[in-house]
Amino acid sequence: MAETKYAESDGLSIAYQVIGDGPIDLIYVPGFVSHLEYTWELPAYARFLKRLASFSRLIMFDKRGTRLSDRVSDRELPSLEQRMDDVRAVMDAAGSEHAALFGVSEGGPMCIVFAATYPERTRALLIYGGYAAGSLVKGTRWMRRPGQILSSVTLTRQYWGSALGLRLAARLFAPSAASDKDYLHWLSTWLRLSRVPVQRQVLRA
Repeated sequence: MAETKYAESDGLSIAYQVIGDGPIDLIYVPGFVSHLEYTWELPAYARFLKRLASFSRLIMFDKRGTRLSDRVSDRELPSLEQRMDDVRAVMDAAGSEHAALFGVSEGGPMCIVFAATYPERTRALLIYGGYAAGSLVKGTRWMRRPGQILSSVTLTRQYWGSALGLRLAARLFAPSAASDKDYLHWLSTWLRLSRVPVQRQVLRA
């Protein structure tokens, strides 16, 4: 596991790690839950990160409001632009002038906004499991309606950390491992360590 360091962004501390010494910098932007240090406890996840670091200088961070980084208040939720600027702060702290961006899930929109704001610092843009919009908008047919999203958030808060919530999370994050007891133990701990029951922040993702 790499050493955890901290960058300052808008008065907040943003936790980050750097691993590898490849010829390009790769910024890994996770989804709405993460925990820089406990992530390494899952062998499959650790292998994935080491593989990325085998050809790059991999830079990872916990977003503001997510575990090793500073919390944020429900009354002062950051905008996408503010959260995106945490990427810039981490790059500056890690001494990265330009990098390839790898955004997972809701980390995708953050990377897109960063690339549009700082094209001179963006070498490449990779999106995995991302989306163009969080809810149904004109021209799309497959996104959820706002009411469905609110219902999902309510259920997530209600069952966060419970056995039922864990089964639902396993089916969402890794359906092929949903019956793997070691994975379920790791996932349960990872979710609890990553954040408290999901707040309204997901509505601003």
